[in-house]
Amino acid sequence: MTSEVDALVVGAGPVGMTLAWELHRHGMSCRVVEKNAARTDKSKALVLWSRTLEALHAMGGADAFVAAGMEAHGASLYAGGRRLVHLEFGGIESVYAYALMIPQSETERLLEERLATLGIAVERSAELVALERKGDGAVATVRRKGGSDERIRARWLLGCDGAHSAVRHLLDVPFAGDAEPNDWVLADVHVRGPIAPDEVSAYFHASGILVFFPISPGRFRVIADQGLAHGYDHPPDPTLAAMQALVDERGPSGVALADPIWLAGFRIHERKVAHYRPAERVFLAGDAAHIHSPAGGQGMNTGMQDAFNLAWKIGLVHRGRGRAQPLLDSYDVERGAVGEAVLRQAGIVTRMATLRSPIAQSIRNRLYAFLGSVSAVQSHAATLLSELAVHYRKSPLSGEHRGRGAHAWLLGAGAAPGDRMPDADLRDAATGRPVRILDLLRTPAHRLLALAGVDGGGTPGAAAHEVTASARAAARRYGDAIATSLVVPARCEPPRSAADGGEAVLVDDGGALHRALGAALPTLVLVRPDGYVGFRSQPADASALAAHLGTYLIPV
Repeated sequence: MTSEVDALVVGAGPVGMTLAWELHRHGMSCRVVEKNAARTDKSKALVLWSRTLEALHAMGGADAFVAAGMEAHGASLYAGGRRLVHLEFGGIESVYAYALMIPQSETERLLEERLATLGIAVERSAELVALERKGDGAVATVRRKGGSDERIRARWLLGCDGAHSAVRHLLDVPFAGDAEPNDWVLADVHVRGPIAPDEVSAYFHASGILVFFPISPGRFRVIADQGLAHGYDHPPDPTLAAMQALVDERGPSGVALADPIWLAGFRIHERKVAHYRPAERVFLAGDAAHIHSPAGGQGMNTGMQDAFNLAWKIGLVHRGRGRAQPLLDSYDVERGAVGEAVLRQAGIVTRMATLRSPIAQSIRNRLYAFLGSVSAVQSHAATLLSELAVHYRKSPLSGEHRGRGAHAWLLGAGAAPGDRMPDADLRDAATGRPVRILDLLRTPAHRLLALAGVDGGGTPGAAAHEVTASARAAARRYGDAIATSLVVPARCEPPRSAADGGEAVLVDDGGALHRALGAALPTLVLVRPDGYVGFRSQPADASALAAHLGTYLIPV
């Protein structure tokens, strides 16, 4: 039997289900197949960071995750009985200024429930066993429990099936890298004693590192390294007594472990594919494309953001509204660079944590204590962990126009093309109701912001009229692929022309959004469907924006 579908997602972990959800939001039919018979019952990936929560917010589903998880508000690093570093997450510039601790089993449950409301059932005990590439898609052979096969013809095939990806193996894609040289153990247990209940607590010790990750009140993930591995076999699972001995040796006194939920030994692998798009309409995402140290809790978040990045591009090409080459090639360019950076950074953190030389350990501890005392370093570290620092400035989809009249603010100021779109509180001029930028981005389309500018020169109403006309001229050719909003400072009365065109008129009372975008003069800012600045023009130039849009969008 052969069936057809727009998109076939292989793998029903957090990455695969997020991608299916996003593809559905972009108007595509989707099936999800998973070789395992049931969702994981293990805590596995534990944290959803701020940027991932913002993306889930844009998808309309962050609240359920926040309700099911627990907020962690900081991280501390100890050595020799003193605290070397303390990071506070409250300064992260996001409405989600914390790490949301939530077991992967819960994340998967919530994602599967959301898919069910969309009419997408995860098809379990369904293993991909063969794959044929076609010019307009792929034909996958899926084997069910009991041995029956189904051929599925998909316009798009997405490999989200983990580190042992069948999609990757069937396409013979190399997974370059190696194993980190140490053995590790973990325990998902209940903990009593002097451990901060809402922080990640890490302890450097001469014999290795010990880390406590809060999961829920009284429950923690405890991780420790056991020194150099003696072979390449999977290390044995520890006993509760062995984990308690590691805690007694490396952690604070008076900490007791009890009621283990999960005990496991593991090795860390650091691997990445060279290209995330191994065939014309086949893509890899998440652990199928990159695996690395769990330091910083970046793995699942990076994979879910692969999905956010890819879905809108496929959606535009699938509907005939986007040019295939620039859009689809940009996925590899953008997310490949992010995967490389995460792998490198997590590897450095892991190697620093597992130094064996007493001299190297002493130097490391002094360095961490010094850097941890610098507020700018603390802020930067928290921003990196939250993944708000991820950017696509070197992407072919990022562009900028700086006209002769561009204000000095634009030169190095404000979110640059490729950066995450900063959030801000605005006010609807018609109703007076508050509006967040994050809420505007829930529409699965580009958002074109026409900012009137806050420079004192000129007539406010005239500036708003000018920038609105420029926005309309550039956007009207692309129909519902672009939604337009006019943003004005409090001193600027909304012009009748804006209301006549149907744009939302939003008031930037304190000027925070204008400053965040460097919009001293009338400025056009194009925000991509995944929440990143794609283009900025100052002064507002409709022809420059039209030229940029024409590189990857197709007019209606």
